[in-house]
Amino acid sequence: MSDIEKVKKLRDATGAGFKDCNLAIKEASGDLEKAIEILRVKGISKASKKMSRDAKEGVVVVSGDETKTSVIEVNCETDFVAKNDDFISFVKELSELNNKKNSNLDELKNSKMNNGQTVDDNLVALIAKIGEKITIGKSKTINNSNAINNHYLHTVIKDNVAKLAVVVSLETNENSEAVKIFSKQLSMHIAASNPLALESNLIDKAIIDKEQELVSEELKNSGKPEEIANKISLGKMNKFKEENALLTQAWVMEPKKKVKDILQELSVADLKIKEFYRIKIGE
Repeated sequence: MSDIEKVKKLRDATGAGFKDCNLAIKEASGDLEKAIEILRVKGISKASKKMSRDAKEGVVVVSGDETKTSVIEVNCETDFVAKNDDFISFVKELSELNNKKNSNLDELKNSKMNNGQTVDDNLVALIAKIGEKITIGKSKTINNSNAINNHYLHTVIKDNVAKLAVVVSLETNENSEAVKIFSKQLSMHIAASNPLALESNLIDKAIIDKEQELVSEELKNSGKPEEIANKISLGKMNKFKEENALLTQAWVMEPKKKVKDILQELSVADLKIKEFYRIKIGE
């Protein structure tokens, strides 16, 4: 095999440029495997410099079935890279592995991918090849007994890869078409309405405290008597909780009704919203 043929093969294997491949072949005295290692070491060096940059774009990927569903976020620097074929191929395989590892990121990063290399090694190689910072972000696996999962993707890039994903888990013994339709509609509702919790008493205390602080500050400068200000404050906080708890939100497809009303109208005795998860790139 001539040096030119070796350079071509090295480029196909690594995605590195002609000049880098040519130098690596010479440094390795024509040994392809050694040349790949040389480029990988250089790639690690290049990748580490990129890790200080911001990765605010990216994708979310959903894998699994109605029994066990996982979602994972992978960030990059530009939307252009988020649509790159190598990037998409990587995140799709990563998502399948994530579902097997139940969103345990430590286990995931040390897992072997189809090429025999670990996720971490493949990530470094991808950063070196594409030239952008790429990071694995949030992930979640939903797997509840006696529950049916459904999901919704918004701004789909390809297949199960999108910019926003919602996974919903409904606890029920009835896997009817009506339940499946509601599950899909509920996922779409959550995508649009972004509830903070299932019920108002489950909203994070830090969020409630921050909102109370903002309301109090607003009323402090209103000049209203303390008693009236307290009543207004209570009303504002109750409204905030109602609008941010899933069960008391206005149903997006019929705003005069709340989510809990739609749930009751289905007349499925044991039907409950067990869990949900929403993730959007940039939030």
